[in-house]
Amino acid sequence: MATTPVLTLQQFLAQPTIEDSPAWEFMGGQALQKPMPSLFHSRLQRNLVNRLNQSALGWEAIQELRCVLPEFSPVPDIVVVRIDRLGNEDSPLEGAPDWLIEIRSLGQGTLELQRKILACLQQGTALAWLIDWHQQQVWVWEGDSLPKAYEGGEVLPVLPGFPSLTVDQVLAFTQAKL
Repeated sequence: MATTPVLTLQQFLAQPTIEDSPAWEFMGGQALQKPMPSLFHSRLQRNLVNRLNQSALGWEAIQELRCVLPEFSPVPDIVVVRIDRLGNEDSPLEGAPDWLIEIRSLGQGTLELQRKILACLQQGTALAWLIDWHQQQVWVWEGDSLPKAYEGGEVLPVLPGFPSLTVDQVLAFTQAKL
């Protein structure tokens, strides 16, 4: 993961290259470039976003949307946000998403993903998932509680209005067009 020298959030957001692919994030005073996603990561992300958007009114699931928090600018794999929080401008999300979903890429450590999740939880995110399809687990944070690991047929917590999903159902989204 590429990094840059220590910056302020304003200096980071002023850089034109932060929207390069893969996106750059701002955590702890440093710009960090996200890893390039794999085929299964991309499929899981796309299929899960499609499923979430088909199933709940009043919410929108979005891939790779930049969030701007005090001192942080993460770009989660998936954010779920109440539609009334989204404006009509093409701009980052001001504040933390209501639900954040990260997908661990092969060779990617969990520490930086957990730091991103904790930063968003501290700013108001109600629910966070860390999907680890290599370990066949989903780690879940709800509010101030400690994370819990879910596996197999266990039903995952979701925001109100969404249908229930098991870990097995989520991991099956790595398959082609579901």
